[in-house]
Amino acid sequence: MPVSDQPSTWKRVIVKLSGESLMGPLTHGLHQETVARIARDLASAASLGVEIGVVVGGGNFFRGIQGADKGIERARADSIGMLATVMNALALEQAIEAEGQSARALSAVPMPAVCQPYSRQAALNHLAKSRIVILAGGTGNPFFTTDTGATLRAAELSADAVMKATQVDGVYTADPKKDPTATRYDRLTHDEAINKNLAIMDATAFALARENRIPIIVFSIGEPGAIRGALEGRYRATFVVP
Repeated sequence: MPVSDQPSTWKRVIVKLSGESLMGPLTHGLHQETVARIARDLASAASLGVEIGVVVGGGNFFRGIQGADKGIERARADSIGMLATVMNALALEQAIEAEGQSARALSAVPMPAVCQPYSRQAALNHLAKSRIVILAGGTGNPFFTTDTGATLRAAELSADAVMKATQVDGVYTADPKKDPTATRYDRLTHDEAINKNLAIMDATAFALARENRIPIIVFSIGEPGAIRGALEGRYRATFVVP
């Protein structure tokens, strides 16, 4: 399994995007300019010769746990959230192809009328053809986050790392937006992140990453070129390594 934490050696990565990262300055939905910027960044990163899978969340439309808080049965709410990720995946697919880069959306929730159902072999086939693969539908099951989905896909597809795009440039000792004294970690181990209770990913996602020795790089998606910059080691980030 992958053990290198040097981006220059990575041949295949899974980029985890939140649904909120696609809404830009809006309060919900898709912000066209932001989606285009992220698509441009993904296409630029792919031009380095790196095979890229993207796991996208759906929080800009609907988040399962929020629906459960409003009285919707949790399993049903999570299913609605999975459908939201498919909407985001289709938008990203079109935006990436508008940049001249081939892409395919695959959904863990089968809906062949709109996109190809996910299978490991299908994803590997598209990656081998230098297509960016957008992996929608989470794990296909309720009660699992898209963070867990990203780590699961990284393990399944033998990815070298999970690149978690966030609103801050790494992992901090506390929320830097609330605590001005918070300091950023350059490097952590999986065990250190778990023991310090750092909210990078949920516990299931972290357990999968640790068990499969998959590095996680946490970086900010807020600037143009962030994904390529993180791959080239030019952007500030935190490495969480085995």
